[in-house]
Amino acid sequence: MSIKIALAGNPNCGKTTMFNDLTGSSQYVGNWPGVTVEKKEGKLKGHRDVTIVDLPGIYSLSPYTLEEVVTRNFLINEHPDVIINLVDGSNMERNLYLTTQLVEIGIPVIIALNMMDVVKKKGDVINVKKLSEALGCEVVETAAVKGIGSKEVAEKAYTMAQTKTRTVPQHSFGASVEKAIEEIGNLSRSFVPSEFARWYAVKLFERDSKVLEELHFTKEAQDQIKATIAACEAEADDDSESIITNERYNYIGKLVTKCLHKKNPGMTVSDKIDRIVTNRWLALPIFAAVMFIVYYVSVSWLGTIVTDWTNDTLFGEIVQPAVGSWLTAVGAAEWLNSLIVDGIVGGVGAVLGFVPQMFILFFFLSILEDCGYMARVAFIMDRIFRKFGLSGKSFIPLLIASGCGVPGIMASRTIENEKDRKMTIMVTTFIPCGAKLPLIALVGGAFFPGSPWVAPAMYFMGILMVIISGIILKKTRLFVGDPAPFVMELPQYHIPGAKGVLIHMWERGKAFIIKAGTVIFVACGLIWFLSNFSWSMQMVEQDQSILASIGHFIAPIFAPLGFGTWQAAVTTVSGLVAKENLVGTFGVLYGLADAAEDDPAMIGEFAALFTTVSAMSFMVFNLLCAPCFAAIGAIKREMGGWKWTLIALGYQTGLAYVVAFMIYQIGSVLVLGQAFGVGTAIAILLLAGILYLMFRSYKPKSEQSLKGARLEA
Repeated sequence: MSIKIALAGNPNCGKTTMFNDLTGSSQYVGNWPGVTVEKKEGKLKGHRDVTIVDLPGIYSLSPYTLEEVVTRNFLINEHPDVIINLVDGSNMERNLYLTTQLVEIGIPVIIALNMMDVVKKKGDVINVKKLSEALGCEVVETAAVKGIGSKEVAEKAYTMAQTKTRTVPQHSFGASVEKAIEEIGNLSRSFVPSEFARWYAVKLFERDSKVLEELHFTKEAQDQIKATIAACEAEADDDSESIITNERYNYIGKLVTKCLHKKNPGMTVSDKIDRIVTNRWLALPIFAAVMFIVYYVSVSWLGTIVTDWTNDTLFGEIVQPAVGSWLTAVGAAEWLNSLIVDGIVGGVGAVLGFVPQMFILFFFLSILEDCGYMARVAFIMDRIFRKFGLSGKSFIPLLIASGCGVPGIMASRTIENEKDRKMTIMVTTFIPCGAKLPLIALVGGAFFPGSPWVAPAMYFMGILMVIISGIILKKTRLFVGDPAPFVMELPQYHIPGAKGVLIHMWERGKAFIIKAGTVIFVACGLIWFLSNFSWSMQMVEQDQSILASIGHFIAPIFAPLGFGTWQAAVTTVSGLVAKENLVGTFGVLYGLADAAEDDPAMIGEFAALFTTVSAMSFMVFNLLCAPCFAAIGAIKREMGGWKWTLIALGYQTGLAYVVAFMIYQIGSVLVLGQAFGVGTAIAILLLAGILYLMFRSYKPKSEQSLKGARLEA
């Protein structure tokens, strides 16, 4: 018998951690049918007939957000066998609001009272027996981050599903409201299954339009329901939805007082930390310092040590010579030897050499997310983003995009306001993703050796471009309007579990390795072929190759940016396939797998192509321009068509070109001492244009027309 168990709870309650703990590697991700919200499903370890469904994190079952609609529709229409409701034990008041709704649905519910390690560390005591009796369902103490209680709650849920144990809600809304709900429930029984009657009655009392659309009552039944609700509203002197909300919170307040004993009712440790890290003046400097340390350790210090060994020793001294010797021994043709050693091994090796840096970076980012700090960063950035026309919700996709742009773009689905969502999609890939890290490390190591500021500077440059874009785009007809409100709960700080951190690190890094083994593998082989054969299919020097002729044709486009050589041009274009391919292409053209990015020989090769200013221009352009094909596909899916996709790609590439142009033209004068020319003058005019677009006042035509009408009146 197939059993389906749903995980439901508030955001940041540990749901994903428990899901990973229960399913291990047997999980798959997709979209809910008909909507663009991510779904996660997996098989319960030890029970191949049990499917665990990770529902979107929500605060209630009211149909205000897409996540709430998806969760509610799944519970009512799919009817899972059991609901595991994760409740953050360190913040019960907020979490129990959803619980009071779940126990009314009629589906068996078991509560995983999570983060009990945090509760016990604070010295607080929760009377689990009283809580269980009051809610009418079993409660199990868990600490998912440490793997405590997860298996127990899953086994109890499995038993409940087999025995069909129903949850009986014990809480009351008050005499008059309970009487009204009972009357509405009796009227609803002929239209809905009996186990759903109470839930539908409460929703009808709240005047939930979604429920009213689902049920087709007779005119007489509708009049009776309206009269019953109106009587309660008149008695309470309030609207029906507010009545239910107040009754729930009154009940929760009494329940928490009865079940929870706080050792120190005053400020918690998290509150004391937040007084510093979310301080109006200290928050941003602390965030900047944290990200500087993360990137310094990941890219400039520890990551460089491991990457140097991977490039110099593993690929340069072991893999390439071994593969070359083996091919020579078996009598492989010279062209085949070159293809495999210089093309595939050299190109893919140049990319894979940066995997250690990426894994170290993802490791630290996972720690920051799991301990609760990144939730604070979202709160901090909301205060800033709203001033520049962006919603605080935009920071979540930007944060995710630091790993990969594709899930970052998909995360914009949580933004209800369509204009905010589209603008977020357009700017998300400005944040350097893991695939861009090799380029940053390569250029930084070659032209700015020993400078720990390069990687953090590119990260903050991405944020700056997001802010500038928010200011400019919000003053256009396409995006004008107030940003959507941002509500999120700040979880208690806690020590991340090693398993959860490693899973998050692996999930982010795995996609990079798979891409290197597939897309980059094929691309490097193609680049080798194009760079070694002429149009007449004869092996030639690179300067006479197919790739060189293509590069010479498109190079003038990039000449004003300082990298008008055919090698730099084709490398930039190859980055559209995958940003990792930028380094892979250099690996094929110059054999970069044989040397680390700070090797003198490599710097000499680069010096023939770039100056320090043009290298910075090259890096900035490739970081900001249109993303890889996979991200472009994600943009098309989220935008709903090619029109908005082309608008997004045009804006990204246009901004990248303008910024790189200004860096090269102005930088050549200030840094390299070149003469002031036409290009420099154009760059200054472009800078002035950007400043004008940022600081100009803008009013929509509708507001201007309204003002004119008032003046005429």
